[in-house]
Amino acid sequence: MMNYELLFLLSLVLTIFIETTVLIIVVRHFLRIDKDQASDVLLLFSGIFASFATLPYLWFVLPFFIRDHYLNMMAGESLVFLVESVIYYFLLKIGIRKALILSCICNLISFLAGLLIVPALYN
Repeated sequence: MMNYELLFLLSLVLTIFIETTVLIIVVRHFLRIDKDQASDVLLLFSGIFASFATLPYLWFVLPFFIRDHYLNMMAGESLVFLVESVIYYFLLKIGIRKALILSCICNLISFLAGLLIVPALYN
């Protein structure tokens, strides 16, 4: 079994990879935001920054305030969703509706992938 800090680092790398990939796909193919409005470099920065800005708090700060695992998960994922929406809104200069949709999709896919990947790490 991995220690908590190593599991966090692995989760951070996976989260960055998954959410940034999903961010680029959703922005380019579903929201149809072109490179003039949001360059590839800006999308990469936004995906990486959003994960770095939220995941450490989810793993290391929030558990001190909310000890119940399921309540922590629900509150934490909700806060991450909202904070990342604000990050996308300001960095990508998109409307709040698009930022909320983008954050929801990125976090939902990342969360579901985590449910599949993390248990495998414990075996």
